[in-house]
Order: sequence, then C-alpha cells, then structure tokens
Amino acid sequence: MSVVEADGKTPAKDQSKLAFGHTVHPLVAGGGKTPIAAPTGDPSIKLSIRVGPPVLGRGYMEAVLDSEIRRLVAEQAARTDGIKGRINLVAYQSEPNPTGKVHATKKGDKVIGRFGLKARIPFLDDFVADAAQGDMGITSPLRPKEIPNPDGLTDDAKPGVDLGLESLNLRADYIRLIAIPRRPGLTTRGAELFASTKCGVCHASGLATRPDYPIALLAGIKADVYTDFLLHDMGDELADGLPAGEDGEATYRDWRTAPLIGLRFMKNYLHDSRAHSVEEAIAMHKGTGSEASGSVDLFQALSPTDSATLLAFVEAL
Repeated sequence: MSVVEADGKTPAKDQSKLAFGHTVHPLVAGGGKTPIAAPTGDPSIKLSIRVGPPVLGRGYMEAVLDSEIRRLVAEQAARTDGIKGRINLVAYQSEPNPTGKVHATKKGDKVIGRFGLKARIPFLDDFVADAAQGDMGITSPLRPKEIPNPDGLTDDAKPGVDLGLESLNLRADYIRLIAIPRRPGLTTRGAELFASTKCGVCHASGLATRPDYPIALLAGIKADVYTDFLLHDMGDELADGLPAGEDGEATYRDWRTAPLIGLRFMKNYLHDSRAHSVEEAIAMHKGTGSEASGSVDLFQALSPTDSATLLAFVEAL
C-alpha cells in the first residue's frame, strides 16, 4: 500500500498515513490484537497485490557473480533502444550470519539486490529471515525484532528469538538446493526468436557463477536463470505507487526482471497475477514509458507460426 497523488500512481511526499509501513499484515503475532491494514475509504491509498515468489533455481541466482550483473549493466548502457537496466544497490538489513558460509555481509553494507520483485534482498539466508519476520512474525538471529505494529508489541507469546540460527540456515540451504526444472521443450528456433525480439536482453541466460560458491554443483558453471537481476522502468500501467527507499533504489515504476524458471508450472504472471497467459504477460510489458515496449512490438509483428514457436519456448522455461 502507498499514499499516491491524484493521478493514482505517483507516490506522495507525505506517507505518514501509513504509520506501520507499506505492507498489509492481516495476521498478528502472539499477544497482538490489531492487524496492519490500509486506511479505509481513502482514495489516496493505492493497494498493489504481490504474488508469493517461486523458489525454483534460486541457489543458481545467488551464485551468479556480481561481475556478471555489472557486465549486463554496462552492455545495456551502450544500447540505443531504451533498454537500460539498473542495479538495485541495497543496504543489507539483517544482522551478520556468523557462519559466513555464502557471504560475510554486515548490517548496512551496500550490496547488489537479487531477490524479490524489486530486487531488495541480496542473499537467501536474508530472504528466509525477512520472510519469517515480515510474513509470519517469526524472529531469528538475523532479524531478531518484531516488526513495528499498532500494539507496540516488542516480543510475542514465545519470548526471545523464535527461530534458531541452524534452523534458519537449513531453510536457506533447502532453497539453495531446489533445482531448475528440466526444460525438454526448448527449440533452436524458439531461442532465435527469443533473441531477435530482444527478450534475451533482460531475461539473460548463461551467466557465470562464483567458482567459490559453497555448493559445488552450483559453483563455476553457466546458469540459465533468464534474468539480468536489474531494475527496469516498466511504465505507468504496471506502476505500484511505492516511494523510492522502500525497496532500495527501486522507484514506483521499476521492477526487477523476473527469472523465467518453471513457467510451465504457473497459471498467472506478473507481480500481481494480472496476466493469465504468457502472451498476456508479454503484451502487458508495453506501456507508457516502458523499456520493453519495443520488444512487445517485435513480438506482435511475428507471423502466427513464429509467435506460437516463441510462446512455446518461453512456456517451456
């Protein structure tokens, strides 16, 4: 939820109506009584749905080298077609993970965001800790405090930290080890069309992973994650009204390129499930100010046969 101007999409400078943040929390922690909800009957409050993030292949995404993401930024900066992604450089919000298994990041360090619809989360242990705290009211050594709430609750019915470090790290490792599903339906012609319509500029594949990544199967390989991890201006039609600073450097029109992993298991697409097919999702990439508008034009100019081939390729990812 966000406070917006009269146009219904531009964030208002004053967000004080949302005293407990921008996320609706319909449930409460043990001992709490008051959910966090959007003010009712206020036309200045914009609500935007978020789809729960898939977790397929996320270990590959964590393993991709920072230098690969910076390379993609540089390549796009040299383009003349308006496609220019940006890294979401975020301040690390969790406490340090004492294991240092994947990273040794300290709270407040600026790092490249990778996870979440606006790339606000850099690592999978942070991803687990953030979800446990923010979605379920479960604290951990990485996120030891209850979220701000109307009841002023600083601890819940289970005193102290709710989730131990070992348990949190096991959950993070579980997500790291979920494979990218097999992709038997990919074709050479589909890949050619994916490239010629510029889909592959942002939905990038073959990214090199860290040779020192602690999971050997994911270290020093080429990862077909089909994302550049970058923020792109997707225009007014997909804007959520969220002010900059809530998701790092992302603005209200920015979204991180979605990784095309396991699409054949999905029924709906985009950040709020508004698209009910891959073809609808592609069409909705076009909009006022959207970097992807030219790519949509190229897709819509394909012959029926080529269009079907490209859709089959994407749906097989």
